[in-house]
Amino acid sequence: MRSEQRRLLVALGVTQITAWGSVYYLMSPLMTHLQRDLGLSKDSVVGAFSLALLVSGVLAPVVGRAIDRYGGRLIMAVGAVGCGAGLLWLSRADGLVSLYGAWLVLGVSMAATLYDPAFAVLARVFGADLRRAITVLTLFGGFASTVFWPLTQALIDSFGWRDAVAILALLNTALCVPLHIWAQRGMPASSSEPIAAVAGRPSHPARDSAVRRALRTPAFYLLCVAFMANALAFSAMSVHLLPMLVDKGLTPLQAAAIGALAGPMQVLGRVVEMAVGSRYKALHVGLVAMAMLPLSLLLFAGLGTAMAPYWVFAFLYGAGNGIVTIVRGAIPIEVFGQAGYGAINGAMAAPVLLAKAGGPLIAAMLWGAMGGYAPMAVVLAAIAALSIAFVVPLLTLSRNV
Repeated sequence: MRSEQRRLLVALGVTQITAWGSVYYLMSPLMTHLQRDLGLSKDSVVGAFSLALLVSGVLAPVVGRAIDRYGGRLIMAVGAVGCGAGLLWLSRADGLVSLYGAWLVLGVSMAATLYDPAFAVLARVFGADLRRAITVLTLFGGFASTVFWPLTQALIDSFGWRDAVAILALLNTALCVPLHIWAQRGMPASSSEPIAAVAGRPSHPARDSAVRRALRTPAFYLLCVAFMANALAFSAMSVHLLPMLVDKGLTPLQAAAIGALAGPMQVLGRVVEMAVGSRYKALHVGLVAMAMLPLSLLLFAGLGTAMAPYWVFAFLYGAGNGIVTIVRGAIPIEVFGQAGYGAINGAMAAPVLLAKAGGPLIAAMLWGAMGGYAPMAVVLAAIAALSIAFVVPLLTLSRNV
């Protein structure tokens, strides 16, 4: 690995921890404070986060095409500025309109700062080594909730939630913006510049035709539905996990400990994938990883207050998601080739992010309709299991793409 590649991976790793931890994972520790101080219902508060994910999903293809054409340096730096601005606005929110306005800005910013734009940047630099680069990057990102849930809670306890969010805004601006500018200097200005061929497929400058070819294949739509089902269930859990654990009878401290454990389990899953997963196709690894989420949810539904089984839940839940994140970035290039990767991955990310947007809100409605989190977990398990049904046909179809 060249020095500029190492520089890029480390810098993007730090920015991914910060962006995921301070924005995406912020809602869980902040939810009850927003409900209480803004006088809003749970559905209204979760709806703001869902709006952000919806906006991020709509913009994902646009960002992917832009990075293919112009590179990610300015795009990701501006996204980090947007994260800071959105968080600062959120820290001063005084009602429904300002809450939704802040999350609207954060949704636009997430489209330019989270994994999908980072993967598009890596694809331009690493070529045939993209899957390993994605694995290394997501090893960093896996610590986002582990670092930021306790950090955010400590800031809230010390300064109150408003100043805590303002500090997170400053962190995004002061840390992530210069890292994006520094680490991506000298990167290719266009994806038509030479990049290594992948898996025997030649690099092709015709990005638009590559996207059109992908959109004409059943494999594209099967992948979208599979990842949508997985993303909906996981995003629902990521927002509601701490309240769900408390509802099970755990103390807030115990719930935070189990929630924080999910991050290292993501990392553990990614380490295993790095060690042995490269021997297998990303589709095969993805099938196994996707099966872990419904298993974890079914286990959760039957748990009581004993702590030990929650370790098993945290492993299945965290490791499965950790590996799915890798294969979601690696499968498009394995199935469709490298040409137009940013645009294809962005087009695939859009419905996945829309499912993420709906997940927390759907879970809140299920919680209200079913009278508790345990039956909600069973329904989410059934949804997550759909991903397996849509991946299996791909094992045959992908050979003919």
